Amino acid sequence: MAIVDRQSRAQERRQQREERKRLKRKRQEEAAVPDRSAEREREVVAPLLGWRHRGGGASPNVPNVVEYQATTAQACGLFPFVTSSKPPAIGTPIGRDLLSGEVVCLDPMAWLRAGLITNPGCFVLGQPGTGKSTFVKRLVTGAVAFGSQAIILGDTKPDYSDLIAHLGGQVVRIGRGLDRINPLDAGPLGTVMGRLSELEREKLRWEVRSRRISLLMALCTLVREGRIANAEEVVLGAAIDLLDERLAGRRQPTVIDVLNVVEEGPDSLRSFARADTRDQYDKRVDDLVFTLRLLCTGSLAGVFDAETTTPLDLEAPGISVDISRVGAAGDKLLTAAMLCTWSYGFGMVDAAAVLAEHGVIRRRSYIGVMDELWRALRGAPGLVEFADSLTRLNRSKGMASVMVTHSLNDLEALATEEDRAKARGFVDRSAITVLAGLPPRELAAVNRITPMTAPEQGLVSSWSSPDSWQPGARHPGRGKYLIKTGAERLGIPVQMTLTRDELFLYDTDQAIRRE
Repeated sequence: MAIVDRQSRAQERRQQREERKRLKRKRQEEAAVPDRSAEREREVVAPLLGWRHRGGGASPNVPNVVEYQATTAQACGLFPFVTSSKPPAIGTPIGRDLLSGEVVCLDPMAWLRAGLITNPGCFVLGQPGTGKSTFVKRLVTGAVAFGSQAIILGDTKPDYSDLIAHLGGQVVRIGRGLDRINPLDAGPLGTVMGRLSELEREKLRWEVRSRRISLLMALCTLVREGRIANAEEVVLGAAIDLLDERLAGRRQPTVIDVLNVVEEGPDSLRSFARADTRDQYDKRVDDLVFTLRLLCTGSLAGVFDAETTTPLDLEAPGISVDISRVGAAGDKLLTAAMLCTWSYGFGMVDAAAVLAEHGVIRRRSYIGVMDELWRALRGAPGLVEFADSLTRLNRSKGMASVMVTHSLNDLEALATEEDRAKARGFVDRSAITVLAGLPPRELAAVNRITPMTAPEQGLVSSWSSPDSWQPGARHPGRGKYLIKTGAERLGIPVQMTLTRDELFLYDTDQAIRRE
């Protein structure tokens, strides 16, 4: 019995040793082989229609979902993550959208190329001190950086001359004892003619003639404070044609030359005036002679009665014609300076386009700034028509025009209803309207031309004046603008932030702080 127990215990010990050896080998084998259980779990993919068990999602087909349409005011309750469309990121960075925080960019020519607008006109409207000039200066700086040429067509304060000089551009200062502009100077257009064919030269000659007559009539209208008669216009045209023949390209005709020819009264002018005798001719041109003499000896003397002293540089990054010294001599002289500057500047753009077509200079786009617009239009009845003809074809010239004024009432204060209607057309033809701080009464007038929603009007009017009498408080509308394009699009409210250099270059209140 004892022998059997010893044998059974020995057998159990052998079985235990073998089991331990087997487990040891198994652990060694498992340690040698990597664990792929995680990979096997990742390889398990659910069936397309779910697992085939209770609650597993198995279905023979996917049911159609009902579609709903609703306004954003209603849909935001079902899906509260609705946001506005992203503002355009094409052009010069202006600032951040006040609602979404997105960066807002603007460049009239870039927007036109992208199909966002139909013409490159921009009309800036706002109370004094709200930052209109700052906005325009940012546009000018960005346009120059992108390769466009900035042309400040009459800097009246001056606000832009320091910026243009900082950008490496040309600054021309007009005034008695300073630079002069000859109203009849063909400018760069005159230098182009020698490079053209006979047919193109003749076409350009008629363009130069038209510009000369148009500007001369505008100056005569300004001095006379009334319109030029048809007979007088015919005599002026004949006088300019006669001067072209006499001078034969040696130099540009001047207002004094026109006065001398009209007083001389050669046979060709008498024929155009339909005067058989000298006395009859003198009666026909008597008023015109006094008007031309006023241009040479009256309040405008010393500025527009001689040849141009400093031609505009076609290759400069920017050009500023500073007429601030002229403004001290009276509104009439300032208006004349602005009209001459506009004509000379647009003529330069036309000449550059012709030269670019012939490969003489590189083709480029332009941005023209017409600040203090109302001062040029109030000079005399009929001047609006001249400004209208200058600005109507900007798209074909590759030129963006930026017009700046304080109020639409400036345009409504013109002498005749015809002039007021044409002045309103400046706003109508501008695809972009930029509104700084404006009072509610002004916004009602703007709404008749550029439709605005009630929240937009409330936002812009809130920028018009501070809400307290606390000295030193920041004006609520400084650097805030509403950009409107089209009747159906909502405006883009934007807040501009200036860099350190811009704080100095764009500052128009330095004279106030020095006092």
